[in-house]
Amino acid sequence: MNDCLFCKIIAGEIPGNKVYENDRVFAFRDINPQAPTHVLIVPKKHMANILECDAETAAALTDAVGVIARQEGVAESGFRLVSNCGPHGCQSVHHLHVHLLGGEQLTERMA
Repeated sequence: MNDCLFCKIIAGEIPGNKVYENDRVFAFRDINPQAPTHVLIVPKKHMANILECDAETAAALTDAVGVIARQEGVAESGFRLVSNCGPHGCQSVHHLHVHLLGGEQLTERMA
């Protein structure tokens, strides 16, 4: 997508603080972190939200979550995954992304 912020980050047109990349997934730190560890995990292929996600992409995202959680040191202590979908779900960027939040005891306010 020509005007998609996350597509531009993946393409290197806009800087992003990359923490992980493979052939299907790109992950980078959120610019407005809500926890000490706040990583966005996105498929390289543009899809608007989780409703457009195919099984292969879902598997790639899930695999990346495990790698990144261990890499970031939150696999043992725990973390939260969030994927907002649509306007009522507070989705602000219309490219499927999963927030990985951790690094401290998370509260209900972050649900």
